[in-house]
Amino acid sequence: MGIGGGIFLIVVGAILAFGLSPDTWEVFNINTIGYILMVVGVLALVLAFAMQRQRRNTSHAEYIERRDIGNPPPGGPPPAR
Repeated sequence: MGIGGGIFLIVVGAILAFGLSPDTWEVFNINTIGYILMVVGVLALVLAFAMQRQRRNTSHAEYIERRDIGNPPPGGPPPAR
């Protein structure tokens, strides 16, 4: 999910919690569903920021392996005369 998904859940939850009357739909309490969606959206935002912070703190190292087989290294001793 990410930052955008968390914000989307918070917005939809706020619309359901504060924008509709509780007795609009008789099967479920829409206000409670809205509060649940807002809590899940906040948790998604916290997790997204924590993962972003962890990703930012990792370091990358590059290793170069060099093999000189049969050829003398450059800058070595001069050839014998």
